[in-house]
Amino acid sequence: MKPTLLVLAAGMGSRYGGVKQIDGVGLHDECLLDFATYDAMKSGFGKVVFIIRKDIEAAFRERLFDRIARNFDAEYVFQQHESLLDEKQLAASKDRSKPWGTTHAVLCAEKAIKTPFAVINSDDYYGRQAFEVLGKYLSSIDPMSPEHAMVGYVLGNTMSRSGSVSRGVCTVADEKLVSIVENLKIYYDEKDQIISEMADGEKKPFTGKEWVSMNLFGFSLKAFEEFHKYWDNFIANNVSSPKAEALLPVAASDIIAHNQGIIKFFTSQETWFGMTYPEDRQIVKDEIAKKIKDGYYPEKLWSK
Repeated sequence: MKPTLLVLAAGMGSRYGGVKQIDGVGLHDECLLDFATYDAMKSGFGKVVFIIRKDIEAAFRERLFDRIARNFDAEYVFQQHESLLDEKQLAASKDRSKPWGTTHAVLCAEKAIKTPFAVINSDDYYGRQAFEVLGKYLSSIDPMSPEHAMVGYVLGNTMSRSGSVSRGVCTVADEKLVSIVENLKIYYDEKDQIISEMADGEKKPFTGKEWVSMNLFGFSLKAFEEFHKYWDNFIANNVSSPKAEALLPVAASDIIAHNQGIIKFFTSQETWFGMTYPEDRQIVKDEIAKKIKDGYYPEKLWSK
């Protein structure tokens, strides 16, 4: 049974200033997601499901989806503010304009997922090795296995010189995830030290060697049981919040905290690049062009 790739592509792109999910970065104007989907296809995945906003559907199809769907089994679903809410919750959240975060996004795609699945962000470059590791693992487990997985990256390999980044800092023991602590503002200071600025203003230094989550998880279908519990609790406590987000790393950590399974911790030494800030686009284009020149990718990814 081939695993599914689930792509979180409903983000607003507020720091980037546009719909970065469908911005061209390849030699033939391919998007970053073209390369992620290509890597997944080459690594044994059988299907890709994109989670998008309804307002970008036409552009998404034109710029990305129709091309991928000609070459690979592909589907997309919508994440909207009203998704998964009842009438009472809708009324209580009337001042909310955006969706509810990455756990909400995954739950919006539940009906489209029939096999163990990997989750990725739409604006991060992960490298083929990570897809190979997760593809092999997810192909080997029972669809309702309590043993899930993730691929962690070295913090220093995931930093941006264009501004701060958000990273989940991982605690690992016996090759299993113990916990993830979300750090929403990590950046280089004037002394080139990596700093995490906490919500209370405290500044915590990092070495750059810490393992961090880049939202690259692998789950069996059993994970949805815990995601629903997390979501129900989250929305009960945050239904009137204009900004609170149900974060996937937190929901994944609940699997461990509630003794509902384990998360195997795989690692990657790949250097991250991604589309967080406008300045990042040229960096991504240059990195992709270099990989094509080195033969890592063909000049033209798709045959049709």
